[in-house]
Amino acid sequence: MKLLEGKTVIITGASRGIGRGIAKVFAEHGANVAFTYSSSVEAANELEKELKASGVNAKGYQSNAASFEEAQKLAADVVNDFGSIDVLINNAGITKDNLLMRISEEDFDKVIEVNLKSVFNMTKAVQRTMLKQRKGSIINMSSVVGVKGNAGQTNYAASKAGIIGFSKSVALELGSRNIRSNVIAPGFIETEMTAKLDEEVVKGWRAGIPLKRGGTPEDVANACVFLASDMSAYVTGQTLNVDGGMLT
Repeated sequence: MKLLEGKTVIITGASRGIGRGIAKVFAEHGANVAFTYSSSVEAANELEKELKASGVNAKGYQSNAASFEEAQKLAADVVNDFGSIDVLINNAGITKDNLLMRISEEDFDKVIEVNLKSVFNMTKAVQRTMLKQRKGSIINMSSVVGVKGNAGQTNYAASKAGIIGFSKSVALELGSRNIRSNVIAPGFIETEMTAKLDEEVVKGWRAGIPLKRGGTPEDVANACVFLASDMSAYVTGQTLNVDGGMLT
């Protein structure tokens, strides 16, 4: 059963990792996928081909979600190319980890701009279309770090906690127009980025997780499918931890 048949989704930062996993699972469920990437042109072209092979419409857009103007242009282009915007997944994010005493103002500002301001930019950009349609689902990617904090990640934790507060407020503002806003807080998800870490360190992390494994991009994608589909029609303003029990 294809839960997202005929729906159009925008996914930011989808050329690799979690974003790529979400795009592939959404296409399998029948969604038409518009996705953004910052610099990986080859990976984006490859993904576009893969998604189209699932029989859906798909297009990659080189766009910087941290830019207000580029977000506005992206939303207009997607409506033009696809005809609607039913789901927005704000997934684009970066880390610039350091202890507070060593973190630079520039590294703090950059993480807030890419991780948090992008969520404002993109939500504002799709709002008019969703209001006209009188329906929409906005899914924002936070992190367990945004819920519980983490030493050496004050900038990242602040950006991811900010996403939760922003999303709850949007849920309150737009609920009467049948537009839902929810958050997913992934735990330790194994992607090509984590593959570069020391294997012993990774083993230690896995051992500390109740389910005794890292998550996969598909684990996060499946939670997104639920929040994007009509199965979650009465769910808004919530944070779903997809973390193997880390926060239990």
